[in-house]
Amino acid sequence: MKKTAIILFSFLITSLHAQTVVNRNQDIDQMVKAVSQDSLKSYIAQMVSFGTRNTLSDMKSKTKGIGAARNWVVGKFNQFAKQGDGRLSAYLDTTTFKPDGKRVDQPTLLGNAVAILKGTDPNDKRVYVVSGHLDSRVTDVMNRTSNAPGANDDGSGVAGVIEAARIMSRYKFPTTIIFVAVSGEEQSLLGSGFMADKAKKEGWNVDAMLNNDMIGSNNSSETQIIDNTRLRVFSEGLPAYELDKNAKSIRQFGLENDGKSRQLARYVKEVGERYVDQLEIKLIYRNDRFLRGGDHTPFVENGFTAVRITEMNENFDHQHQDLRTENGIKYGDLQEFMDFEYLRKNTGVNIAVLANLAKAPSAPIEVKIDVKNLSNASQLYWKAPLSGNVKGYYVLMRETSSPVWEKKFFTSATKITLPYSKDNYLFAVQSVGNEENESLAVVPGIGR
Repeated sequence: MKKTAIILFSFLITSLHAQTVVNRNQDIDQMVKAVSQDSLKSYIAQMVSFGTRNTLSDMKSKTKGIGAARNWVVGKFNQFAKQGDGRLSAYLDTTTFKPDGKRVDQPTLLGNAVAILKGTDPNDKRVYVVSGHLDSRVTDVMNRTSNAPGANDDGSGVAGVIEAARIMSRYKFPTTIIFVAVSGEEQSLLGSGFMADKAKKEGWNVDAMLNNDMIGSNNSSETQIIDNTRLRVFSEGLPAYELDKNAKSIRQFGLENDGKSRQLARYVKEVGERYVDQLEIKLIYRNDRFLRGGDHTPFVENGFTAVRITEMNENFDHQHQDLRTENGIKYGDLQEFMDFEYLRKNTGVNIAVLANLAKAPSAPIEVKIDVKNLSNASQLYWKAPLSGNVKGYYVLMRETSSPVWEKKFFTSATKITLPYSKDNYLFAVQSVGNEENESLAVVPGIGR
């Protein structure tokens, strides 16, 4: 009979004397440290040079408009492909949108710039997606000619994606990672909707999607807050996909705060803070900002696990604005208003999360919590994951009122009994690989 080894530690510092041990995977640490402010600045400068990247703008010019911009991104991806031993491939994925009477007034060839870093394990079908949106806008979203630099919205997100591709293409991962600069975000999430629909129809096994939209500005309008030490992660609570089928169990078991996207958000916080210093990741319990949307939304609506990563404080003087100066205030989304140290850190978060997920085994399956008998102890059991080499498992625990997991128990077995009541705590299970990389957490179902 296999003995179970239990290691217990807290994520939260509960006293002044508490100690936290930070263990970093060497490869991932090197990837994060390789993020270059100079590279990020060069990407932003090039994107700004296209004048406008409005989705409806010029598609034939080689120097101006959305067509030149998306071709340049594909070109950068192809440049990085030369260092990837044939594992990285890039292309422009296009579709034509007809006029919709809203934000598309002419037939428009929309193109997403895509790079695929193929996984090394042919039996591991997991896919991880990281995105930013390439298109930009001024005050009038239909204005396709005025200069719309879009340095932060969302040049910053695209720059982070390009830099992630540059660095990660040098490494091998068992799973596949997709880097994408989508178009049509300002025209109502057209590019991400096209990609999410395609992923659903073609049966992609998208384990997680990270959407980056405005990750390079450290200050806010009106409130004048300046802070590059915090980053927001937005995640849906109740699932947008098939909620009617799941609502009863969600209510019965108190899982309103434990959907897959919210588990991903917790994962982003834990892993991001593990690898990036001087940065606190704030969990925002909304799918997106109040009454607003982002490119992760089509993915969650198609049943995929996805979150939005965005700066802590938005400056509306530099977002969706015509370039002008009024009453001494300079308006417009210009590169001069960006903080590249902040963008460096936020890009590092994406790389750390993607790499940790891609290196980890897949999540355990058929995770159950036993309810056969009334008990003040909790027994959980599960089956090994479908792919990856497993060292063991973390069983996570937190009080029902806690936003983050508070304790971890390690076991090399596929079951565990804990002296904590399921009436008072929530649990989940992660697979752990030989290099200590963790899968996403799985909340247990009911077992007897």
